[in-house]
Amino acid sequence: MNRPPLHALLGFATAARTGNLTRAADSMNLTVSALSHQIRTLEERLGRRLFERGPRGVRLTADGERLLSVVAPHLDALDHALRPYSPRRDEVLTLSLMASMASAWLVPRLGSFVARCPQLELNLFSSAAVVDFDREPGIDAAMRGGYGRWPGLVTEHLFNETLIPVASPALIERMGGELPAQEDLHRWPLLGDLSPYWKDWFERYGGKMPNRYVAHFDDSETMHRAAVEGLGVALGRMARTRLLIQNGQLVPLSQCRLQIDWGHYLVYPQRSVDHAGLGSFRTWLHEQASAYVAEMEADHIARHGRTAKTANGPAASPASGPAGDSAKAVRKRR
Repeated sequence: MNRPPLHALLGFATAARTGNLTRAADSMNLTVSALSHQIRTLEERLGRRLFERGPRGVRLTADGERLLSVVAPHLDALDHALRPYSPRRDEVLTLSLMASMASAWLVPRLGSFVARCPQLELNLFSSAAVVDFDREPGIDAAMRGGYGRWPGLVTEHLFNETLIPVASPALIERMGGELPAQEDLHRWPLLGDLSPYWKDWFERYGGKMPNRYVAHFDDSETMHRAAVEGLGVALGRMARTRLLIQNGQLVPLSQCRLQIDWGHYLVYPQRSVDHAGLGSFRTWLHEQASAYVAEMEADHIARHGRTAKTANGPAASPASGPAGDSAKAVRKRR
């Protein structure tokens, strides 16, 4: 029987699962041209076209879909059976991350993990989509935001998100140089997104909902960028905006904060439970998450002390800490 070579089937399955030849080639330590050659050879041997190639990547043909449904389970079973015999399995950790969370929260802390586990090789892939561990067996774990509902996966809660209205110093200057009272916040240009959290904010702390938003965004990272550029006020997610506040690019407009049930999680399939490298990362990650929560509390106390505004209570003036210092700097320039 004229069987196709195993490496060609593996290359086909990897390209099919990623939908991108560059990513597939990188994961297999091949050049794109070498992987393309493997796929062409397989297509010629089978006498069928397996992929449609387009500007956004590759897409399976009907024949390709049928072949993947037959081949993929056997390749996965073989990979699972051989994993215990791989000498480097626990020395390589592959993670899927949301780019915004990775750059704003994880990467600034990652140096301490590398120093703790210098023997561990990290592969970090950024994606807004929730990873399908069945279709991407090379991914060991993922950091994701949500409500903790991922059936069939091990889910570990890191921390819930905290929201606070933030604006650029330039916008504050344009609006007169003073931070708004809660009852006046609706008069400022507000940036909306797909969440109901502005409504929750006004219901909890008082004030009127705006008649309209300056702009709506379906991506919080773009919304935060718009706030930095002075387009309007964002209800900022502190895991992403804390550094922007500390370096003066954004200023909190309120001493209140809104804690929501949407949070950040580490998720992974059952096959990764005994991965020693992931075990080390999990321990470190939970330490970092706990430290971050403690830092947030310390920031809040430093800014507001024991006179912080409670729901529907009187406004207090900014105190010390990153937010208070940013607000004072705005006033000082007047």
